[in-house]
Amino acid sequence: MNIRGISADTLSLLLIMGQESHPREFAALLSTEDGVIRNVDIIPGTIGGSTSASVLFEMIPLNVGYIGSAHSHPSGAIRPSEADIAFFSRTGSCHIIVGHPYGQDDWRCFHADGTSIDLEVIPDE
Repeated sequence: MNIRGISADTLSLLLIMGQESHPREFAALLSTEDGVIRNVDIIPGTIGGSTSASVLFEMIPLNVGYIGSAHSHPSGAIRPSEADIAFFSRTGSCHIIVGHPYGQDDWRCFHADGTSIDLEVIPDE
């Protein structure tokens, strides 16, 4: 699927989720509408911890087309770890990390292999 960008409201939601879960990590799955990331889903059984977050893959609905994931790095380091890359490979092709202090520039997007993606923020109408 061609991903054109992320909606400004969805990005704001992810940054707020990072703030509200701090100092614990959160994890969620992402899906698109017309090539724009607009949906954030917390999977039942997801656990946020002080050093990682875990998703119970057996709880992911079969009929939902997730394109990737989002999670926070309370440390503020906005780059994927080896554990993140292993997680990315199971959850799609587009992955967002938000980092402390969760301002408008405290996020990055990555391919499943951990390489950076420039993702446009699309204003909501």
